Amino acid sequence: MKKNNDIYFYSNAVYQFGHSKPIYDLAGGTFLVNKFNRKLRFNFYLRKYVNPLEPKPAKAPPVIIRNITSELDLSGVIVSGSNTVINNNKNISKSIFMGHGAGDKKYGGSATPLETYDYHFISGPKHLHKIKDVGLKIADNKLVKIGYPRFDDYVNKRINKDLYLDYLGIKDRTRKNLLYAPTWKWGNGTLKKFAKKFSVELSRDYNLIIRPHYFDRKYIPAIYIWLKANKIKNVYLSNPAKILQNDSMNDFAISDLMISDTSSIVYEYLVTGNPIIIVDNNYKDLHEMPSELNILDIVKKYNGESGSSITTLVDQNLSDNSLRKQYLNLLNNCFYFNDGKSSQRALDFIQSCNK
Repeated sequence: MKKNNDIYFYSNAVYQFGHSKPIYDLAGGTFLVNKFNRKLRFNFYLRKYVNPLEPKPAKAPPVIIRNITSELDLSGVIVSGSNTVINNNKNISKSIFMGHGAGDKKYGGSATPLETYDYHFISGPKHLHKIKDVGLKIADNKLVKIGYPRFDDYVNKRINKDLYLDYLGIKDRTRKNLLYAPTWKWGNGTLKKFAKKFSVELSRDYNLIIRPHYFDRKYIPAIYIWLKANKIKNVYLSNPAKILQNDSMNDFAISDLMISDTSSIVYEYLVTGNPIIIVDNNYKDLHEMPSELNILDIVKKYNGESGSSITTLVDQNLSDNSLRKQYLNLLNNCFYFNDGKSSQRALDFIQSCNK
């Protein structure tokens, strides 16, 4: 496919680019940041770019810096993963809001910048309900249903599980793999409260992969040192800033169960159909969701009270397959299509704008 250089992907943090990466893999384009340090971080994490659709590693994607508070000189289409105003010249370009998650936490800050976009890529009914819940006024003809591009590699079975197991260094492959993926302080993230406890308990019988939120990645070295000092084995760390090597879909592909809290990753994990345990963290600033779009009405919860055993809850969930159908029903309630073609759907629309 001919690469299109009139597509720009904007985000405030490098991990947010993971949501537009599947589109970039199909179309090419240029990544856009608003600060020099973000360009450095971007270049560091994407210096060895591996495109799953290409046989060999490619050059790092081009990245440019622009002051997004001033009118941009870019022509074509600008796809944004961040809740911020893109001051595009509407005579020569179109702006599309894509976002970077489908969870229940409300948009950071005011959501009114979202009303300035020319179009919105909509992942599903849950996305639409979030827009409605915060009172945004967006015309129907600006809402473009594409599904969830991050699912495409998983649905199309493009993930090399053995290669990723090797990358993480997982030795005992007779064990089940558990993924602990909490959010950060915005959402009452549970990493600092439970990372050590879960490591001690769960590593006795399982492999545990700890995937902090991007803004908690700074704790990864300390967790690693603590694990080594206490001779705890069978615990592995996944750095969300490494959006190529540690893409969340890679973690999904090798895991048998996920533990999380208010992170939007719990809804993404529905694509696996595998068990989910939610750590109850008493965070209240969430969207009001109807039951058919609310994972909290299905999953088992862990309250962390003294004497409670996370291992017992994990054992029970892994041996009980009765919720799998409900998880997959919720997936289809929350997201459109789930057919592995969402990135192509997005690209088709972008190319129609570029004509």
